[in-house]
Amino acid sequence: MKLFYHDTTIGRIGIAENADCISNLYFATDATLLNVELQETSVIKEAFRQLESYLAGDLKIFTIPLAPYGTDFMRSVWIILRDIPYGKTASYKEIASAVGNPKAMRAVGMANNRNPIPIFIPCHRIIGSDGKLVGYRGGLELKRELLELEKQ
Repeated sequence: MKLFYHDTTIGRIGIAENADCISNLYFATDATLLNVELQETSVIKEAFRQLESYLAGDLKIFTIPLAPYGTDFMRSVWIILRDIPYGKTASYKEIASAVGNPKAMRAVGMANNRNPIPIFIPCHRIIGSDGKLVGYRGGLELKRELLELEKQ
């Protein structure tokens, strides 16, 4: 696995690539894997280009190939998250229904929590049924910033 860091408008971000696909995004407070090679590959370079374009408000859909590692259920949640349009939100309950198990709201929450590629897989777009911001690995302030960016 290859990993490289850049300073962005939302802080220091690490992006990891495995087999020509983005596999992880790390916030400054995240622990990273030990067995990685620090190298900026062309795939990582493109991921940072797209991330910066997104953060500038110019990119609405990421096109970089992603390969998140997780259970079948987690991957099914992440696929649905990628279908939530830019500037829109959905509740945990709506995602649970979309994966075919309306009572699996906690499992959806766990899949969001374990999302290895936040922002690219937009778990920041998931909110509580009451419209409140809940849980985000990058912190609620960053979640609020990302949602505000998408409202513009």
